[in-house]
Amino acid sequence: MKTILCYGDSITWGYNPNDGTRFDYSETWPGVLQDSLGKEYRVITEALAGRTTCWEQPYAPYRNGRDYLPMLLESHSPVDLVILMLGVNDLMKTVGKTADESAWGLLSLVRIIQSPVFGGMPRKY
Repeated sequence: MKTILCYGDSITWGYNPNDGTRFDYSETWPGVLQDSLGKEYRVITEALAGRTTCWEQPYAPYRNGRDYLPMLLESHSPVDLVILMLGVNDLMKTVGKTADESAWGLLSLVRIIQSPVFGGMPRKY
């Protein structure tokens, strides 16, 4: 069985903008992915509304994606693929980052994912 970790924000979590609830898992993009791939794959959703790539949010603690990624990689190890769906919240006024800074934040997450130290995927050349 192949393991796919979907690491993201409210979009990955399944936030319903109509009423603030969570969509059923089958209606989220990780749920649709799981259904499409079938039983040979395990799709894990690790998502949180307001999560950033690597920045602090002054009014929403525990949203720094870089702080939690190593622990999640280890806890779900071995992971065959990580899908990152982060960056939009970096651009919120309260976070105040630019698109360039968000891209650097994503790069910091990719480096963690590629590091076998955290249970991530080794580089394949």
